[in-house]
Amino acid sequence: MSFPPLARPEVLDLRRSKIREVANAGLGRDDVLAFWFGESDQPTPDFIREPAARALLEGRTYYTHNLGRADLRDSLSAYLTRLHGTPFGAERLAIVSAGINAVQLAAQAVISPGDRAVVVGPIWPNMPEIPRILSARVEMIPLESAQGRWHLDLDRLMDALTPDTRLLILNSPNNPTGWMLPEADRAAILERCRKHGTWLLCDDVYERLTFDRPSAPSFLPLATDEDRVIGINSFSKAWRMTGWRLGWMVVPPALLESIGVLIEYNTSCAPDFIQEGAKAALDHGEPYVATVRAELIAGREQVLAGLRAIPGIDAPSPDGGFYAFFRVEGCTDSVQLCKDLIGDVGLGLAPGAAFGPEGEGWLRWCFAAKPEKNAAGLARLAAYLK
Repeated sequence: MSFPPLARPEVLDLRRSKIREVANAGLGRDDVLAFWFGESDQPTPDFIREPAARALLEGRTYYTHNLGRADLRDSLSAYLTRLHGTPFGAERLAIVSAGINAVQLAAQAVISPGDRAVVVGPIWPNMPEIPRILSARVEMIPLESAQGRWHLDLDRLMDALTPDTRLLILNSPNNPTGWMLPEADRAAILERCRKHGTWLLCDDVYERLTFDRPSAPSFLPLATDEDRVIGINSFSKAWRMTGWRLGWMVVPPALLESIGVLIEYNTSCAPDFIQEGAKAALDHGEPYVATVRAELIAGREQVLAGLRAIPGIDAPSPDGGFYAFFRVEGCTDSVQLCKDLIGDVGLGLAPGAAFGPEGEGWLRWCFAAKPEKNAAGLARLAAYLK
């Protein structure tokens, strides 16, 4: 008897990336202005690249500790303590191979087949799909747009956090909407998770990219060592290190050893020379992060003003991140609209459907670009819709 060489049903059922589907339609064309991926159009700064390059030239290409270099974890401890105003010891910290690797490790640590996970969306598709890879059941709680802003129905979320909920995933500031969890809502959500023994996975990748404060409200300062709270983060966004593939996790001390074992069986460790660049980012990067935030504030104002000047566009204000998530009147197939924009005017955007059914009819614009590029893109969109 022969069997077809197929992956597990859970893998076959995974959603394909609609961002990649759209981008593949325009990659290789030098006439396309691309805003589809979540990254800046500027490279990593020299003060991060140069130490990493020196470490590489010195031959620092050997294995490191599963949890990351001790000196980098010490720098991360100092950074988080400064940021949140409460001590974060190295016994809670792990350096991992990208923010998405942190999500995978967290899910592998706490999710079993048949478990129930609640996810607030629309959201980057990797977040709900990873629990599904592990045969979990996923329920989405949609954000809502009203009066020009995004909102979470807290009562609806609370109703969804039932005793059988194993995991809650919250991304704030949110990709793609830019919604940011109100500071006042943290305690109630954390208390509900405590009551039911629900793990809370906080995706804090965009926490430094805020527009009216230096950092987004975080659950980490509220969590005790016994709380089932996992914070995941990345060097990608605030320090413009997307291609470096390095992130970190903040976990309860009792979970750290298990995370180290999982790292061994996933990636073993992060490269030494890349960790050298990350240490420079944490030790010397605050002025640079402030510069990035100032540029994003200007980019947000430019793109929102341009979108709102085009008839038929609804563009709520994001509270953080670097995306404008907007709706075009009459759009029911965001993937096709994005492909048409590429073909007709050379404009590359991400389709809202990529972020779940909650995002259909919407488009995502990454405004972490130079002003002249954003301006040219707005002109092309206006020309297409005209």
